[in-house]
Amino acid sequence: MGVQAHRATKSMKPADVSRRWYVVDATDQVLGRLATRVAGVLRGKHHPSFTPHVDMGDHVIVINAEKVRLTGRKREQKTYYRHTGYTGHVKSINADKLLDGPYADRVIRRAVRGMLPKNSLGRQLYSKLKVYAGPDHPHAAQQPEVMEIG
Repeated sequence: MGVQAHRATKSMKPADVSRRWYVVDATDQVLGRLATRVAGVLRGKHHPSFTPHVDMGDHVIVINAEKVRLTGRKREQKTYYRHTGYTGHVKSINADKLLDGPYADRVIRRAVRGMLPKNSLGRQLYSKLKVYAGPDHPHAAQQPEVMEIG
């Protein structure tokens, strides 16, 4: 038996990363399944040369966020909390009101953000997520590819 040559694992550098743009239609997609797939693409886990400490993910545009599907009774029972910064001022809103209101994109934004790292890399990855409540988006110049979910 001969000695095999040792192959080092390739570690990507930020300069080596090429970014692509994807567009996802959230119509009738289950929120959690959509969010995990989007978070994986933002992180770059779909690339064979994935490097955990490098931002090597792609840009993701989510359209029709208001038409996302929540299973069970989550639409009525799921509650989102936020704090105004003043003592005792905790505001809450359920998913149904949030999806029917002017900020329907926040449901998907919050789900994806919770699946990204909680550090400066996570904030950098989150900035590549674009979510729109309706079917239109201003990123046609980037020529996004359609990404199928499920």
